Amino acid sequence: MATRHFLTLLDLSPEELHYLIQRAITIKNRLRAQGPTYAPFTNRTLAMIFEKSSTRTRVSFETAMAHFGGHALFLSPRDTQLGRGEPIEDTARVLAEMVDIVMIRTFSHAGLETYAGSSRVPVINALSDDYHPCQLLADVMTWTELRGSVRGRTAVWIGDGNNMCHSWINAARQFDFQLRVCCPEGYEPRQDILEAAGDRISLMRDPDEAVVGADLVTTDVWASMGQEEEQAKREADFAGFQVSEAMLDRAKPDVLFLHCLPAHRGEEISETLLDDPRAVVWQEAGNRLHAQKALIEFLLLGRVDH
Repeated sequence: MATRHFLTLLDLSPEELHYLIQRAITIKNRLRAQGPTYAPFTNRTLAMIFEKSSTRTRVSFETAMAHFGGHALFLSPRDTQLGRGEPIEDTARVLAEMVDIVMIRTFSHAGLETYAGSSRVPVINALSDDYHPCQLLADVMTWTELRGSVRGRTAVWIGDGNNMCHSWINAARQFDFQLRVCCPEGYEPRQDILEAAGDRISLMRDPDEAVVGADLVTTDVWASMGQEEEQAKREADFAGFQVSEAMLDRAKPDVLFLHCLPAHRGEEISETLLDDPRAVVWQEAGNRLHAQKALIEFLLLGRVDH
């Protein structure tokens, strides 16, 4: 069977993604009922290559492998030959001789594609400058747990047209919901990603208008990793785009609020928004563990029906 990679949500079919969400929920419920007794990854190793710092990604992937009986290796550019200029393709070939699966958290999505192109073991995008698909698995899982099927529902993205926004656009395509992207002029998502999603995406400028009747509202920091020098300009450009309790009041009564975290209180969200019961960010963060278990299991073992 050809090696499967997970670099964007488009690498899996809609039907496979629906399977992953349901499988993640099953895995989560089993863990709560029985503890970590299911160990399909005995003697399996995940290599974790980090070029960007992380809390949720590292902890969730390491814990996933430990719970499933496997092992995770943390690799940073400071500690590997990648940091000394070894070609990406050479590292990919070497690691494929030693580990079963690779997770990469990096800057360049093109570099990630180059790595995957030379790897004969599965490669997971744990974040690149263009996409963050693992986060979307956890997000859709959370939405599904709390509200059932997301098909035909309406989500609103407020903020920068960044890697998270791109993955939300792909999610709208794959899970068949409507997405309103609300951003200031000059901060739109990539045009090719927008166009590929067709009429599932609406581009808007007024956040208060965008959230009316929405089932879900989500946002991200205004300055992502590597954009810190733009912080002051972005704060000015994003004035009026802060998500607050009052803004959520304009959405549906049972609206959910998501944020991939870490959050900057007083910037993209109000100081107290994460204390609002409509904000389910801690469940969302915890679901990274279960969604990634389901993903690794799928890439290594295929479908599992128990």
